Amino acid sequence: MATPDFVLELRRHVGTAPLPLVGVTAIIVRGDEILLGRRSDNGALTPITGIVDPGEEPADAAAREALEEAGVRIRVDRLAWVHQMPRLTYGNGDVVDYLDLVFRCSWIEGEPYPADGEMTEVAWHPLDDLGGVQGQHLRRIEAALEDVDGGGTAPARFEGGTVDDLEAAR
Repeated sequence: MATPDFVLELRRHVGTAPLPLVGVTAIIVRGDEILLGRRSDNGALTPITGIVDPGEEPADAAAREALEEAGVRIRVDRLAWVHQMPRLTYGNGDVVDYLDLVFRCSWIEGEPYPADGEMTEVAWHPLDDLGGVQGQHLRRIEAALEDVDGGGTAPARFEGGTVDDLEAAR
């Protein structure tokens, strides 16, 4: 996976210490299909994900990642879920705490293909057959597909934010 230049520069200063980063997940829907890709680093079937660049609007980051990773143009429709991912330690020892912003997006144009090498394949998958998607990625898809009014909308889901959550984190 390509590491953004700004992260490499930060790593020069902090080594492998935990970095708080903002990530985005683009749940891209076209009719009754969702765009998924097979990651080149671990083979997992996932939605499009990426890191927000400094000064970049998160929704713009989701659209940029869709174009960079899959060669498709999208419209970012709404924020679906905000959550802190479990701390991640990469094989080289780098530690990251990702705040993940999950967006429901609509496909506009372009036939998907693995545009930048982060995915080995990218394709449309039926929404009713997501058996190959695991764990957190499936939860992200479910959050983005929530429909409370029949029009494809639901309020954004947030984790934490209560005194009990704060006490448990201590």
